[in-house]
Amino acid sequence: MRILMVCLGNICRSPLAEGILKDKVKKAGLEWEVDSAGIGDWHAGELPDQRSIAIARRFGIDITDQRARQIRKEDLLDFDLILAMDDSNLRQVHLLAKQLSQTKAQVDMIMNYSEPGKNRAVPDPYYGGIDGFEKVFYMLDEATDRILERHQQSEKRIANS
Repeated sequence: MRILMVCLGNICRSPLAEGILKDKVKKAGLEWEVDSAGIGDWHAGELPDQRSIAIARRFGIDITDQRARQIRKEDLLDFDLILAMDDSNLRQVHLLAKQLSQTKAQVDMIMNYSEPGKNRAVPDPYYGGIDGFEKVFYMLDEATDRILERHQQSEKRIANS
C-alpha cells in the first residue's frame, strides 16, 4: 500500500498525517509507503512548520526527516491512495488527474475515513496557535486509525480469497 497525504503547502497538515500514519504502520509491522505533498511549491525543501514538529514530538513522533514537496502527475500513477485535507486540495488533485489518460490512485478526503461521506475538512492551523495544531493532530490520529483498520481488513479478505 502506498499512501500520499496532500494539503496546501505540505508544512502543517499533510506532514502530521504522514508522520502519524508512518508511526502506526511501523508499529503494526506493515510494509506500506506513506508520503506527503503540497498543492503549491512555496515551501519545497523546507521542514514542516515548527508547530507541527512540536505537536508530533509531544505524541512521540519525529517528523523532522520530512521535507516539503509539490504533488506531481506521477504521484497519481505511483500511489494507491491520495488523501486530501480539504475540498480545495481535493479539487486540485482531481484537476491534476484529468491531465492524465489513466491514474492508479484512489483520491478521497482523509476525514471520510473517520466520518464516511461527510467530506469534512481538516482545518488549516497555519494562522493560529498550537491549539489548532493539537486539534488537527487528534483529527488525523482518528482518521489514520480508520485507514489502517479498513485497509488491513481489505488485505485479509484478499489473502483469504
